[in-house]
Amino acid sequence: MSQDAAGKEIAMKPTIRDVANMAGVSISTVSRVMNAPQTVVESKRLRVLEAIEKLKYQPNGFARGLIYKKSNTIGVMIPDIESMYYAGLIRGMQDAAVQLNCSLMFCNTDRDKDRLLSYIENFYEKQVDGIIFASDALHPAYYEKMTRFHFPFVLASTHSLDYDIPSVDIDDESAAYAAVDYLAREGHRQIGMISFPFGAMISGQPRYDGFVRALRDHGLEACAAHVEFAEHRYEHAYQASRRLLEKAPNLTAVFAASDEFAMGAITAIQDGGRSVPDDVSVIGFDNIRMADMYIPKLSTVAQPVYEIGIRAIQKLHELITDGSVKQLREKLPHKLIIRDSSKPLR
Repeated sequence: MSQDAAGKEIAMKPTIRDVANMAGVSISTVSRVMNAPQTVVESKRLRVLEAIEKLKYQPNGFARGLIYKKSNTIGVMIPDIESMYYAGLIRGMQDAAVQLNCSLMFCNTDRDKDRLLSYIENFYEKQVDGIIFASDALHPAYYEKMTRFHFPFVLASTHSLDYDIPSVDIDDESAAYAAVDYLAREGHRQIGMISFPFGAMISGQPRYDGFVRALRDHGLEACAAHVEFAEHRYEHAYQASRRLLEKAPNLTAVFAASDEFAMGAITAIQDGGRSVPDDVSVIGFDNIRMADMYIPKLSTVAQPVYEIGIRAIQKLHELITDGSVKQLREKLPHKLIIRDSSKPLR
């Protein structure tokens, strides 16, 4: 006890030393119980938890989470925090988390396997209630690690056919088909694509498949060879577009697997001395905020990115609360938006 200016006694907030003394352990043991409980033998761990509860020791959210088995924190793994696509996704997640009185802990994986696996361990140490895994393919190593730690988790803007994991995304194949079908119906007969690599992102193969199916339906099978692959950024798409234009100089339209790819394609076309859309039409994918600000304004397939973020958090909350979800693989609607970067070929 201590005294204030008027001489009244004030109850002091219990410290980690008080917990250690009551439990008969060292301060470092108390810290390990709060941050890495699996490293402490059960008898000591139980004594520490009992002391925490008796003293009402709450240095942060961890102690409360250990006692009530809930931290109200969700871990979110984002492949590339710099990507324009993820701004809307993150905003949707954040707004949903506020409504559910949860906190989000974001990690930028850079699509690095070791880093991602390390983040899963960090989430375990921080006692998060569940994980949102965004955009990338769910490789077996990721699945095995998250299930070994008994994490509830949901896939956002991706899905898995190998595992029965709740997911929220769109039908990528149908969305890509809509874009290429539009180009073909508008008279284009020389159509190319800038695609994601297959396997690296779950949307790579389906968007390519939609491209090929639309070509086939319009008798344009020969255009299936007009594809170049790019990694995830504008500069990669620019180089891929240069290669595509060298391989198929008579192209009148390009379908890009993302809006950032579409911007790279437009720059490559213009640097090659042609104009968009007068010489070459370009359609992107995602409808990021920049799509309507870019010059020319991008025609694109709009994903409900904000809604995907909201539904991913809501679905994870449902999984944590009920132990299951009503709809395992949820597909939200896409929409084709035609702006200034494409025009009919007459």
